[in-house]
Amino acid sequence: MKPLITIVFFVIFSSVKAQHTHLAMDSLSFPDIPGYSTLITDLHQHSVFSDGSVWPDIRVMEALREGVDVISLTEHLEYQPHAADIPHPDRNRSYDLALAEAKDHDLMIIHGSEITRNAPIGHSNAVFITDANELLAEEATTSFSNAKKQGAFVFWNHPAWYWQQPQGNPVLSDFQKARITAGELHGIEVINTTDYSEEALALALENDLTIMGTSDIHGLISWDYEDQGKHRPVTLVFAEARTPEALKSALFEGRTVAVYNELFVGKAEYLIPLLQASISIISSQYIENTQILRVELHNASSSDLLLENAMEYNFYSSSPVFTIPAGGTYTLQIKTLEEMDSVTLKLRALGAYTAPRIHPEISWEITPE
Repeated sequence: MKPLITIVFFVIFSSVKAQHTHLAMDSLSFPDIPGYSTLITDLHQHSVFSDGSVWPDIRVMEALREGVDVISLTEHLEYQPHAADIPHPDRNRSYDLALAEAKDHDLMIIHGSEITRNAPIGHSNAVFITDANELLAEEATTSFSNAKKQGAFVFWNHPAWYWQQPQGNPVLSDFQKARITAGELHGIEVINTTDYSEEALALALENDLTIMGTSDIHGLISWDYEDQGKHRPVTLVFAEARTPEALKSALFEGRTVAVYNELFVGKAEYLIPLLQASISIISSQYIENTQILRVELHNASSSDLLLENAMEYNFYSSSPVFTIPAGGTYTLQIKTLEEMDSVTLKLRALGAYTAPRIHPEISWEITPE
C-alpha cells in the first residue's frame, strides 16, 4: 500500500502545482494592428474585498488561464458588504495581493477602485490610481478630483443598468457632463457583463469618451462565462508598447475596441484595422473551366466573425451571410461571371458596430493564383 499512497500523493500534488502555474483552457487571442500592440484587458473586477466572492489571487489565475494581458481589481470604495468578516481599513489591500500573485507571471495589474454612488452620480472606475484611500471622500466631486490628481483614467460603469436607469437607457446627467468638462471622466462602458448598450455607444461618440467593455465579475469567470461556452467581455487596447505607460496613454487617446465573443464595438479607425488583421486570405483560384473563384479565408481571432457579402458579385451555393469560426476557415465561391485578373473582396461585418446599428465594411484586392 505504501507505493500506492505515494502515487496518490504525487498525483494530487502535481494537480495542485499545475493549477497554481495556471495551465488551462482555450485562451483569448487577437492580432496586433498596424503601428500598435493589441492588449487584452478587463478593468472592472471584484473580490471579497468589496462585494465579490473570491480572493484576489483567483482573479490573477483566471486572467492567466484565459490569456488576458491586463486586469484591475476595482473594489467598491463605499460599499463593503464583507467588512465584518474581512475588515481592511486599507483600500489598497486587494491590489497588493493581486500584484504579489502576478509577480512571476506576464500579467499587468493596474491599480484601480470603483467610486460607488447612487444615480445620477452612478458608479465609475478610476484606474492607474496611486492610493485608493484618498478617493474615499464624503463628496463625490472630491473623489473625482482626487482621482484626477493621481493621474487616473476614469470611466462610467454600466450606464444603462436598470437598477439606476429603470428604462435601461443611460442618461448623461449634469454631474457626468461636469466631470467630462473638468477632465475627470474619460470613458464609458458600452459592454458590461452580457449587456450591450447602443445608447452608451452613442454617448461615447458624441462626447469623445473611450469605448470600454468589462466583465464586472463578482463570482467565478467559469460560472458566468466559460460554462456557457463564452469568453468574458474585454477591452482591446491598441498601445505603442506592452507597458503600463503605453496602455494608459492609449486609453486616454481612445484607442480601444470592446469585444464580447462575436460582438465588436469601436471607432472605425481601430475596429476596421482589427477586423482586417483578423482575416487572412489563404488561397484564391478559379475552379477549372469555370468563372467561379474559390477564396479560402482564415480567422486569426478568438471570436466568430459574422459577415455579409458587400460585393457586386454573388456567391455560388452559399448564403450571402456566413460565419468564419474563431481560429477557423471558410471557403467562398464567388461568381465573377468572367475570369478576372483582380477582384475586390468586400465584406460587411454584421457582428461589429462603429456606431449604433452601423456595420463596418472591410475589403481586400485578390489576385487569383
